[in-house]
Amino acid sequence: MSAVHASTALQRFTVLDLTRVRAGPACVRQLADWGANVVKIELPLHMEDGDPMGSARDGADFMNLHRNKRSLTLDLKAPAGGALFRRLVAKADVVVENFRPDVKHRLGIAYEDLKAINPRIVYGSISGFGQDGPYATRPGFDQIAQGMGGLMSVTGMPGQGPLRTGIPLADLTAGLFCALGILTALLEREVSGQGQWVQTSLLQAQAFMLDFQAARYLVSGEVAGQAGNNHPTIIPTGVFQTRDGYLNLATTGQAIWERCAQAMDLGGLIAEPAYATPELRSANRDALNAALQARFRDFDTAQWIAKLNAAGVPCGPIYRIDEMFADPQIRHLGVAQKVAGSDLQLMGQPVGLSRSPSRLASAPPPRGGHSDEILAEFGLDAAEIAALKEAGTI
Repeated sequence: MSAVHASTALQRFTVLDLTRVRAGPACVRQLADWGANVVKIELPLHMEDGDPMGSARDGADFMNLHRNKRSLTLDLKAPAGGALFRRLVAKADVVVENFRPDVKHRLGIAYEDLKAINPRIVYGSISGFGQDGPYATRPGFDQIAQGMGGLMSVTGMPGQGPLRTGIPLADLTAGLFCALGILTALLEREVSGQGQWVQTSLLQAQAFMLDFQAARYLVSGEVAGQAGNNHPTIIPTGVFQTRDGYLNLATTGQAIWERCAQAMDLGGLIAEPAYATPELRSANRDALNAALQARFRDFDTAQWIAKLNAAGVPCGPIYRIDEMFADPQIRHLGVAQKVAGSDLQLMGQPVGLSRSPSRLASAPPPRGGHSDEILAEFGLDAAEIAALKEAGTI
């Protein structure tokens, strides 16, 4: 049995996945979902130390992160295990790891070590704070990066203290940025013939994701604070209570603001000097929001959404997760997909390619479930594989 590819887009590339927890697996998931031959290298069962993503194999989190991969168990600390890993590297295209920066050096599998074996190897590293610098040896965690990266200071209601987001944003974006860097390095390799070291960290990813809030400070010296559900600069934008629930409203630009006011039968607000420009609407946001809020309570959410969308005003409901999955547009887009040959549903890729689409080709692998076939593909014979098993190396 050979690898089942999720797409033809990346099927010519072999990836050795040394990652654990979330940011690293999220990176490699991108490569696996686009068809790369991903070999997930895990500790043999007798060495497992309780990593939550390693032990809860039947949990939703593990399944979502590790679909479309195959599993090989390998003890990298054993001399035979290290030698076998380097043998795999000689034929691979990509290695991805998210150890603390010093661990790979202790194991002898840092980029410079592997580059000597295979100059074409693209080596992806995700850390908490970077590969060097004053915080390099600190343990990294998503919520710590959210705080140090500025996100928690602009999230939440004014005056109520910092607030983390409801998803591990630093982990996920670090994974996405690392995957993007790996793909960029593979494209560059087609010109130079050489691999390179791709590095990112939770802290860098989170800081970058501040985007316009960071730019406001760098360009103008503005330090953003918490704005709650209001947009920091574009008003009226935010959450409003209707007769039966809530909705999101976003009025960007003068024309949309005027259409919004007319659709709500509040056309008189357009002529109010206090709301004449975006800057004035932002400065007088509390009074403007109060006027809109009083009107929104007159109708149900669905009625307002129909009325505002008909006028070309961006708006939408605020769903619970179950309501989101029931939405007809979410269903049409195939956001949730079945894994081939099973009833298991997971999140599909949010990007579509017309000729080489991604699919959920295989469920997450059992630990070491593909060890024999993977090693055979890399040239080991049955006797070598048996000896490695006998020694507890795989």
